[in-house]
Amino acid sequence: MKVFLLLFFQKKKRFLGLFPRRRAMDQAAVEGYISSMNIGTRIFTMLNGRVVGRDAIGNVYYEDRKLREGSKRRRWVDYKGEPEASAVPAEWHAWLHYTVDVPLPETGRKVWQKPHQPNLTGSADSYRPAGHDYVGGKRAAATGDYESWTPGS
Repeated sequence: MKVFLLLFFQKKKRFLGLFPRRRAMDQAAVEGYISSMNIGTRIFTMLNGRVVGRDAIGNVYYEDRKLREGSKRRRWVDYKGEPEASAVPAEWHAWLHYTVDVPLPETGRKVWQKPHQPNLTGSADSYRPAGHDYVGGKRAAATGDYESWTPGS
């Protein structure tokens, strides 16, 4: 019942124009920028967050609007899709962990640098060497240069 009343009054207030920022949040949700946040983080972000940028994957990065006395601005990320910490590129990881003050540019990469790829361990796209059970389970025959250890020898 409380949830129903909360939603009812929210719609009334929005209709009366008392939540002007809410329209921007609705638009962001339609565009997929706030889909992975829970309700508490969404409300906190709406009230206290300022968008700093977006990466190539679609993650959105925020920081506090106001600087709290005696501390740094809090920084957080809204993941595109499933929340996965390894989906944060190195440029944004440095910014999230206060290594740099501004995000590093994603342009200007060296030719030898590969694009960021999240950790695929445990997924269907993970690395599976020859002989892995999922690849057929057949390993190459031993070459004979290995001698097993036996106790006492």
